[in-house]
Order: sequence, then C-alpha cells, then structure tokens
Amino acid sequence: MSYQVDEKGYYGRFGGAYIPEILHKCVEDLQKSYLTILESKSFGTEYRDLLRDYAGRPSPLYFAKRLSEKYGCRIYLKREDLNHTGAHKINNTIGQILVAQRMGKTRIIAETGAGQHGVATATVCALMNMPCVVYMGKTDIERQQPNVKKMQMLGAAVVPVLSGNMTLKDATNEAIRDWCCHPSDTFYIIGSTVGPHPYPDMVARLQSVISEEIKQQLTEKEGRDYPDYLMACVGGGSNAAGTIYHYLDDERTKIILAEAGGEGILSGKSAATIQLGKEGIIHGARTLVMQNEDGQIEEPYSISAGLDYPGIGPIHANIAEKKRAEVIAINDDEAIAAVFELTRLEGIIPALESAHILGALPKFGFKRDDVVVLTVSGRGDKDMDTYLKFMNQ
Repeated sequence: MSYQVDEKGYYGRFGGAYIPEILHKCVEDLQKSYLTILESKSFGTEYRDLLRDYAGRPSPLYFAKRLSEKYGCRIYLKREDLNHTGAHKINNTIGQILVAQRMGKTRIIAETGAGQHGVATATVCALMNMPCVVYMGKTDIERQQPNVKKMQMLGAAVVPVLSGNMTLKDATNEAIRDWCCHPSDTFYIIGSTVGPHPYPDMVARLQSVISEEIKQQLTEKEGRDYPDYLMACVGGGSNAAGTIYHYLDDERTKIILAEAGGEGILSGKSAATIQLGKEGIIHGARTLVMQNEDGQIEEPYSISAGLDYPGIGPIHANIAEKKRAEVIAINDDEAIAAVFELTRLEGIIPALESAHILGALPKFGFKRDDVVVLTVSGRGDKDMDTYLKFMNQ
C-alpha cells in the first residue's frame, strides 16, 4: 500500500478537485503543468539555489540533550524556525512563485492565519517583483500584528476579512473569491496541503525537502536514515506533510501528529478536525470537516492562529483513517506549558503551532534508544504578546 497521492489527485477517498466552473481552466492548467515544471532541470536548479542561498537551507537537525533526558529517549529537533522568514512556509512559496512565473501569471494572492505564510508569500513577491495581495481574518490581524507589519513593509496589500469568525477559513474563502474574479492573470499560492488537486500534492512535494534532509542528517548522526518516531503539528498540514513525505510508506517509522484541541474536544471551542470532523468538502477538496448535522461548517477555535482551520489536508485525513498516523489533540494550556518547557530547557522559543506537538511528548512512553524527530515549524517571535500574558499570570 502507498499513502501517496494517486493519478486522479486522491489520497484514498480524500482529495480531488471540487471547484466552481470559473476556476476549472486555472486548476486544469495547473494539473497539467505542475509535475512537468517541478521535475524540470531549470526549476530544480533555481529552486535548490534559492533554498540554499536565500532561505538558508539545510535547516539544522539539533539533538536536544536536556529535552531528551527529561523524556528518556533521543530527541532531535528539525529547526524550520531558523529558515528565512521564521518558518517552513518559505520552502513552499519559493517553489510556487517559480511555478507561477513559468505559467505566465503576473499577480499573486494568498491567505494566511498566523501570518507566516503571508510573510513568506510577500517575501518572494518582493524578491520576484510581483504584486501581492494577502487575505487575513480581522481576528488574526489583531493577534499577529508583527507579521502584518512585515507583510506591509514587504509591499503586500493585507486585506482584512470580516466574515465568519474572521480567521483562516474566512481568509481562504476570500482568496478563492478573488481568484474567481481574476482567473487569467492570478496565481493563488496556497499555504497548506489543502485546496483542490494538485495543491495538496504540490505543497507536499515542495515541503518534502524537510524529510529529505532528515534522512541525510540522521544518517550522519545516528548511522541510519529513519527515526522511530516522526512528530509534527497539523492544521492544514504543510509542515507535517513535509516532515513525513519520504517516510509515508516506511512502516518502521511511527508518525505522530498533534492538532489543536483548543479548550477541549468537547468544549465547543476546538479545532481538532480529525477527532471531530466528518467527511465533506471544503475549499475544493474532499476531506474531514468540522460541520453540523446540516453540513454547515462549524467555527474552529485555537489559541494558535495557524491551527484553527475546520478542515485538514486530505493526505492527513487518509493516514489518520488508515491508522498510518496517530493524531492527538493538544489543548491550549498544554501547548503553553510546552512553550515554556522548551524555552527553559533548550533556549528555543517555538511558535504556538509547534508548541502543540511539543505538548504531545508527555503522552508517550518512549524507550531509551528510541530516536524521535520533532519538527519545530516556526519561531515564537510572532506569539510573544500571548506568551507575555501567561508570564504575568
């Protein structure tokens, strides 16, 4: 069995492309072009050069000595927080803007929640001298001001979204509406492994540099190229997809994903889509969706702006259903505790998103010789206002 996407864009029964007629040509053109572009020599050379010289890859695989001592195993942190722009998002935006250029597109749009994808998109648009519009929910704008200012400084137009609960889902809705109005010249750089095929596969391929490096770095540090456990947080799922990409079909490695439990799965304030979701369609893909009995999307909640999405990437819905991955919900308070633990044990301040997978460490009984690789998807600069509130309590 392979857990990778099939030729029709499905992971098991999840995925596909469920789109309005006006976007059919855009998506079909991308479906026909993306693999040819990604596998071309010119793309590969330019992409790798930019990852190395601009983004700062490879990101380190750091042996966390004190964290390992606490949890009784060998924990390595994949330091995506050290990339240019402060997260894994730059891997994807560099790749997608190169695809956009090769397809003759002249305008870029994006959605963002925590702001990291927005910053990464604005960054590559500045680099490539392309106009950029970023849709961001008003709620997220208020709690992620540093990233809003960065996007504006980089020349992007940040458009506040006032519908719904004014977070990531609503920003995505508005970006899709924009795309429908400008299908011929606009390229939508999606930040997660969501949306219609080929976006989940394209984003996963561009983020797979993470697992590619893990294999090389583990060989140097441990004498083998696979860990016993791979751990990542998951909202839409791009950092998780990149972390597991080259290990999906290697059953020697156990995959653990953490989603946002909010104030508790049964509290009514959660974003634990895999725990709470039912099969449905959101933003162009069939996946698990938080919805009521009438099929109306329920508003998600998380202390983390990057994880409060009511869907999940189809790749993750599939591996959760088929038990290839164990997915657990981490509550707000567990994530905050994990932030301060990593900060004081290792001198690394993680993003709130990354804190959710760090919060999963106490829930597993690792063995002394277990090798655990955990992806720190972003740095905590953008979340300092939240952290300071808890420091003062």
